[in-house]
Amino acid sequence: MRMHNPPHPGEVLKELCLEPLGISITDAAKALGVARKTLSAIVNGRSGISPEMAIRLGKAFDTSPESWLNQQVQYDLSEAEKSSKKLNVKKFVAA
Repeated sequence: MRMHNPPHPGEVLKELCLEPLGISITDAAKALGVARKTLSAIVNGRSGISPEMAIRLGKAFDTSPESWLNQQVQYDLSEAEKSSKKLNVKKFVAA
């Protein structure tokens, strides 16, 4: 079941993982083996969670990579549906 207005997974990462543990973006980026700029873009909703990042997050926070990717897909689909009325698509009809 899809969420109506899911949060960006970066927001989840910030609020449920980083803040409760008192981990800065800089320290988290070092631990994850990524650039601070990369993690900052995710946390601030400017970039999405890639499969590789999902694996990194899963290892770091003892979560499943699938949970991170599912959050990203839910967010992306919700965002796409917000502008779906602008799409010009014809339905296929069986002959």
